[in-house]
Amino acid sequence: MRARTTLLVSAALVLLVAVPLLAHHSFSAQFDRNKPVKFAGTVTKVEWMNPHVWFYVDAKDSTGKITHWECEATNPNLLARAGWTKDAMKAGDQVTVEGSRAHCCENVMNAQVILLAGGKRIFSGDANQR
Repeated sequence: MRARTTLLVSAALVLLVAVPLLAHHSFSAQFDRNKPVKFAGTVTKVEWMNPHVWFYVDAKDSTGKITHWECEATNPNLLARAGWTKDAMKAGDQVTVEGSRAHCCENVMNAQVILLAGGKRIFSGDANQR
């Protein structure tokens, strides 16, 4: 009976440790480095949350049609340590964004370079570290 209890407790602990690991993704599982994208537009929303900061940009394509982009940056802790505050980028700001497209969706990307209208670069995290 004692061996069975030990086995059940051990299995439960393994599951508790494994579940959070399954929730995180690798960069290459979600984004494609061979599909770079660059656009300029207006920030519509910034979500400062774990595990990644997301911001949304309306950008005009070559025909003048507005495309809504969903852009992933790195985690808030790393951005804060690099000097990015919640107010560094806000709705209404003009930005130029460079990064890699997502495998799953047409207008989802991982942002590696974010330039504000004045040319100020905001650190967005190094995708090579993920």
